[in-house]
Amino acid sequence: METTQRPAARVICLDAAHRLLLMRWRDPFDGTWLWEPPGGGVEPGETALDAARRELAEETGLAPAAVLDQSVPVDRDVRWNGKRYTGTELFFVAQFADDQPSLVRTGLLPDEQASLDTHIWIAWSDLGSLPDPVEPPQLLTVLRALAPNGPWCERQ
Repeated sequence: METTQRPAARVICLDAAHRLLLMRWRDPFDGTWLWEPPGGGVEPGETALDAARRELAEETGLAPAAVLDQSVPVDRDVRWNGKRYTGTELFFVAQFADDQPSLVRTGLLPDEQASLDTHIWIAWSDLGSLPDPVEPPQLLTVLRALAPNGPWCERQ
């Protein structure tokens, strides 16, 4: 299997009730499913923050200005469309004032339109109930690092 290193950025979106937005994708190569936050590759000449904001707008239609400029690096090793993608992705956070803001898919490329099944605003405590893998597996650890005052952090 071909291995590709690709700089990428993702956004953990939180609604007013602290639910996380996850997108459910179907791999066009082998039909497997996965859930992950919106995001994608960093284009040449683009910063990771710019990429995160662009990808959020393209994949969801949500306001890119909501993405904060603090990030957490996450080592990824994901198989997609017959390739293995490895490397460090930067994860950002965005907070939205509404409960479960509506999404639009108008910015998706045709292959993304075909691969994106659905999305969900899910309580952080329910992540383990999803029937398909969540990427990255350490998503709650990333969330705790990005938003240390949220209900997902242990209170002392």
